[in-house]
Amino acid sequence: MSDSELKVPAIHFYPAGCFFKSIDDIKGKRVTVMGLGLNGGGEASVRFFLNHGAYVLATDMKTEADLKTTIDSLNNDESLDKSRLSYRLGEHRIEDFENADCVIKNPGVKYDGNKFLAQAKAIETDISLFLSFSKSPIIAVTGSKGKSSTVSAIYYGLRQSGFNAFLGGNITVSPLTFLDQTDETTPVVLELSSWQLADLRGRRLLKPKVSIITKIIPDHQNFYHSMLAYVNDKKLIYADQTKKDFAIFDFDSDPAADGGTLIENWGDIFAKECKATVLRYSKKQLPEGVLGVWQDKKGVGKARLSTAILDTLPQDYEKTTETVLKDLIVPGKHMRSNVLNAALVLRIMGVSPDRIIEVLGRWNGIEHRLEFFHECKIAGTIYRFYNDSAATVPEAAAEATQAFGKPVYFLTGGTDKGLDLSPVANGICDNGKNIVPRAVYLLEGSATDKMISDFKAEAISYKGPFASIEEMLNVLKADLEKAESSKESQIVVFSPGATSFGMFKNEFDRGNQFKVKVKKIFC
Repeated sequence: MSDSELKVPAIHFYPAGCFFKSIDDIKGKRVTVMGLGLNGGGEASVRFFLNHGAYVLATDMKTEADLKTTIDSLNNDESLDKSRLSYRLGEHRIEDFENADCVIKNPGVKYDGNKFLAQAKAIETDISLFLSFSKSPIIAVTGSKGKSSTVSAIYYGLRQSGFNAFLGGNITVSPLTFLDQTDETTPVVLELSSWQLADLRGRRLLKPKVSIITKIIPDHQNFYHSMLAYVNDKKLIYADQTKKDFAIFDFDSDPAADGGTLIENWGDIFAKECKATVLRYSKKQLPEGVLGVWQDKKGVGKARLSTAILDTLPQDYEKTTETVLKDLIVPGKHMRSNVLNAALVLRIMGVSPDRIIEVLGRWNGIEHRLEFFHECKIAGTIYRFYNDSAATVPEAAAEATQAFGKPVYFLTGGTDKGLDLSPVANGICDNGKNIVPRAVYLLEGSATDKMISDFKAEAISYKGPFASIEEMLNVLKADLEKAESSKESQIVVFSPGATSFGMFKNEFDRGNQFKVKVKKIFC
C-alpha cells in the first residue's frame, strides 16, 4: 500500500504548550479531574493540584464503593487540604466541565464525541503537565508488545549504573508523583500508550532524547476501529524529535503487523518519517551500514554504532560492533528482544558494554510479565507457576507458550477487544514447529469464545471454559495429581491473550487474583 493510499480518520489537535504557564499559575484555579480511577493516575493528579493550591473536583462514572481504595487514600492523608476537594461519583455533570478552568483527562476516554470534554475550556493530562514542568531527559517507549518490560529493564539498568532515574507513565505510576525530584541530571523513562500519545498531539511537549517503538501488531481495535489510526497515534512519540535525538525501530517484517493495511514492516515507515538519528533492532544480524542491535545465532546481543556516536561516549572503543547482552534470568526470545533494546539505550547513555552485560544479566523481570511467583511439588513432580496476566494480545500469549523451550500447562482466555485471536491457535497447534502445550485451560469470556472456534478448527484439545480462576485451578490441580511423576520440573503459565474487563478490574487485578488463588490451592 502506498503512502498516498493510507487513510487516517479525523484527529484532534490540542493547543501548543500547556494551559498552566508555571506551577505557580495553578494556585486558585478550578480543576476537574476526569477519572479518579484505581490505578493511581487520577489520585496523583488530585494530590498534585491540591498541593499547589487548586480547587479540585474529582469525577468518575464509578461509584464511591467502587473507588473506596483511592478515596480512602486521599481522605486519610492529613497533609492534604480536603476543604478544596469535592467528588462527583457515579456520574458526570456538564457544569463540572463548563465551570472548570482546566480539565485533567483520563487517557482511556475518547475526545471525539464526548459531550463533557467538548465543554472544557482547557484539557491537560498528567503526562502533558509533567513534560511542561520537568527538565529531565526523557526516554519514551511505546508499541503493542513489550513496552512495560522494556521500560522496566531500562530503568533498572540506569539505576544500577549510577543514574538517579525515574520510571512512570502507562506502567501505573504517574510522573507527577516524582516531578519535584527531577532536573536536567535525572533521566525519566516513560511508558506511553497510544491513548496517552494522542493526548499530546499538537502540544509539542514530547521531545525525548531516546524514543523506542516496540513490536507493532493490531491492538485496541475496539477503540480505534482502524489499524492506521492506532499507528498514527504511535508515531507521535518521535514527531518532535531532532537529529540530536535517537529513535529505535523494529527492522524485521512480520505478517502479524498487517492489520488489514498490507504493511508488514512499520519500522521502515517510521524510519523514513523520523528526523532523529535512527537505530534498528532485529532478531538476526543487521545489514552492513544499518546501526542498532541484533541477536546472533546463540542469542548474544550485538550493538553497532557509528564512530560519531561512540566518540561522544566516555569509554574508548576498538570496534564499532560490540557485545552488549549475554545471559538473562527472564525466559523467552521476545523478552530478550526487549532487554536488548534496553541495552542499546544504556549504551547511548554512556554505560560500558561490560557493565551492561553484568547489570541486565541480573534483571529479574517485572510483575505480571512471565513472572515466576510459586513452586510446589505434586505427586513427586515440581511445578513452577508463572503469571503473564499483562499479556493482553494473542501474539503475547502464543509467545508465552514457547518461552520456556518445553511444553507447558497453558491457562488462557478473557474478554475480546476487537482482535483476531487466531495467533493463539496458530502458535500452539501441532504443525511440526510449535512446542505444543501439555494441556490448555480456558477462562471464559468473549475472546475465549473466538479462541474455541479456532481451537476446534486446528483440533486443539482444551478444558473449560471456566467461570472463575478458582474453578480453573481446581480442575488443573486434580489433573496434576493424576499425572505421571517427572524428574524434570514442569511449567504452568497464565497468559490470557485478552483483556480483563468484566471479571476483573484490570490485568493487574487479574494477575494478583491468580497469584493469590494459586498459593491457596497449591500450598
